[in-house]
Amino acid sequence: MGLVTNPNEEGTDPTFFEVVLAQRACRQFDGRPVDDALVARCISAATHAPSAENLQPWVFVVVGDDAQRSAIGDLTRRLWREAGRPMSEGRLTPQLLDDVDAGAETGVASAPVLVVVCGDSSVAHRSTLASSIYPATQNLLLAANALGLGSAMTTLATIDEATLASILGTPDHIRPMAVIPLGWPARPLGPPRRRPLSEVAHRDRFGTSWT
Repeated sequence: MGLVTNPNEEGTDPTFFEVVLAQRACRQFDGRPVDDALVARCISAATHAPSAENLQPWVFVVVGDDAQRSAIGDLTRRLWREAGRPMSEGRLTPQLLDDVDAGAETGVASAPVLVVVCGDSSVAHRSTLASSIYPATQNLLLAANALGLGSAMTTLATIDEATLASILGTPDHIRPMAVIPLGWPARPLGPPRRRPLSEVAHRDRFGTSWT
């Protein structure tokens, strides 16, 4: 079985490496709803990630309400125009910039489900939240891919944490840290492009190729 965007279509059972090696961001969705049972499987996978001191400080706010999704989409769009796009121009390839632009402008709001992954600072110290929340987020992304769903990790809306928290109704100790749009991909994405190990892996000391 080769690298595919939807490793679980036609009832196949993807292996771990098939899922990992096919993982890539999806920023446009076809509008079909996502069943709660599939979302639950993704979140269950997220809760099996490692966490600092095994404190498991994650909180998942699953947003399906149209008005709330629209509000998060508006927030993402505003922050993209104010800060994200100016910073990305000249740094991203034109093709990637167009893809990210479309995702920020319409993709987040069009996803049928937004999972906001939060950290609970009453459970773990704020300084350790990232080391727990982002492994959980990665598990969620991989689970989505295994189920044939498109997803992406976005953090743009968390720049204005206060506004995002207001939309979600989260108290001060619940910190929104990532927004994951979930849905069925609008188009096949193909395999991700990655740098070869010869460029990123070193043996014993930096500068000595591992391969």
